[in-house]
Amino acid sequence: MRSLRSLVFPCGLLLCAISGAAGRTPQCRCLYGDPCWPSSSQFARLAEQVSRPLLRPLPPASPCYPASGPSGNCDEVRQSWSNASWRANHPGAMQGANFETFVFQNDTISACLLNTGLGVPCTQGSVPVTGVDARNDADVQAAVKFAASNNLRTVVKSTGHDLSGRSTARGSFIIWTHNMKDITFHDKFLPEGAPSSATHDQAITLGAGVQWQEAYEAVNAKGRVLVGGLSPGGTVGAASGWILGGGHSILSPSFGLGVDNVLQFTMISSNGRRYVANAHQNTDLFFALRGGGGGTYGVVTSVTYQTHPSFPLIAAVLSTSTDSLTPNPSLQTLFTELVRITPNLSDAGWAGFVSVAPDASTGALGMSALYILPNGTAGQANDTIGQLFNTAQTLSAAGDGSLTVQTALITPVDSFFTWYNTFFPQTSTSGTSGALGSWLLPRDVIERDPDRVAQTLIPLTGLTALMVGGGAVSRVDPHAMGVNPAWRTALLHTIFATMWAEGTPVSAMNQLVDQIKQNMTTLRALAPDSGAYFNEASLFEPDPQRAFFGDNRDTLKAIKQTYDSIDLFVVKEGIGSDDWDADLVCKT
Repeated sequence: MRSLRSLVFPCGLLLCAISGAAGRTPQCRCLYGDPCWPSSSQFARLAEQVSRPLLRPLPPASPCYPASGPSGNCDEVRQSWSNASWRANHPGAMQGANFETFVFQNDTISACLLNTGLGVPCTQGSVPVTGVDARNDADVQAAVKFAASNNLRTVVKSTGHDLSGRSTARGSFIIWTHNMKDITFHDKFLPEGAPSSATHDQAITLGAGVQWQEAYEAVNAKGRVLVGGLSPGGTVGAASGWILGGGHSILSPSFGLGVDNVLQFTMISSNGRRYVANAHQNTDLFFALRGGGGGTYGVVTSVTYQTHPSFPLIAAVLSTSTDSLTPNPSLQTLFTELVRITPNLSDAGWAGFVSVAPDASTGALGMSALYILPNGTAGQANDTIGQLFNTAQTLSAAGDGSLTVQTALITPVDSFFTWYNTFFPQTSTSGTSGALGSWLLPRDVIERDPDRVAQTLIPLTGLTALMVGGGAVSRVDPHAMGVNPAWRTALLHTIFATMWAEGTPVSAMNQLVDQIKQNMTTLRALAPDSGAYFNEASLFEPDPQRAFFGDNRDTLKAIKQTYDSIDLFVVKEGIGSDDWDADLVCKT
């Protein structure tokens, strides 16, 4: 097998596709292959300053090449391709495989595809070429100083659960925080710089590489719960991009967004300085890190959260199928009923989500819903969400096949942790390619015209509507922190997606993206003054700064200039990105 070193110093087989650029001006970042790229001796000095060997990330499919004689264990790659944990453990992999590909302006690509039969040469694509496997703050400081002094295009990555591809970039230097796994539970936690009266009970500090499965296990051992994300296997990072974008959760209506539960951050800025930000010191940075976007102000190395007592809950599960490839009247009736009662469900304490998607084998549409009622009773459940179940059963009883109830379950569960492990097992599906759109829908829009909302949403491909707003989320001042103020009036976070197969021509991908744009125009028209969730949104917003940050955007940009005056940290459609070209390489 080829030496990893040869892939970086000098140009190796995988990387030649991105080399040969002209020297960069001071207004442009230095990419691999540019004359300004650091020398082997400079990288050797960096290697002496960090605790682990420097990374030489390769595209995850690279062991399968050359096709005539694979350089590594291609069978393992094929078996693991859709495993989110495997991808999270791979510095060169993203959870969305399309973000590993780079598309040139002439619509040719640089990629390393799993399907070797397509005849596409394996090249580096958008996978970073080298970087630091950070294990502590000192590693991050050394990496940041090196990147800044050499003007490198820099990305920060934890798990690659990044629906916008912000944690990878062609020809870049990566700061990989995935292995920063420290977990500390505090019976008493006093934020740095705070008076003793500001002590918090039962807090937890998570390193930047901790994932939600690990975090949930840690707090459950203490009889506590934590506002966090949901994904099969719990592989989403608990102290990285999720929280920096705001962090929604099925527990948000009970306890607020993730950012509403943060007590303290530690962050390394672009000059290598370590900051501790909380409500008592570096309060401007504390404002920005609570929802102002990941990969923008510095490298967050730890987050301290408030935890909450464990509780029992009522789980509601509804799964239906139809005989139609498009929304038929029965499905439309059921979905409209759910939209109509959504404000009442929120008032009763419910949270959860509904999806309308085709069956994988038949293509026929179905609707699935998963909701929880913390500290609820069966009687309360029947009086509220029972209305939806009754409607589904009535439609199913017609016997014409237009809608069939497959599962209808309302059941008590002893704890959130039990519910989580039951409905989000360790198996996972990842490694696909696609694009998405989303918009936050305010409560008043849903109450005013539920029929219009339902009619707008149900045709959207791969629709998921998450009732993770309202309740505690709505009781926070919209300008208390950097997260999009639209969250404070939103009741639903609506997402839709389109997928494509590996090897799909760029022209066909562009047609699918055009459909996303058209659908976004229709969805945005429901609530034009609202916004979108930075972590799960379209990359084609006409005014992304407004859509993702609302009227916090100017304040956030001023804070960024304070802590990252050299713009080392810039991500797609993030704060400050409007000063750069589309590839975030040169200032405009």
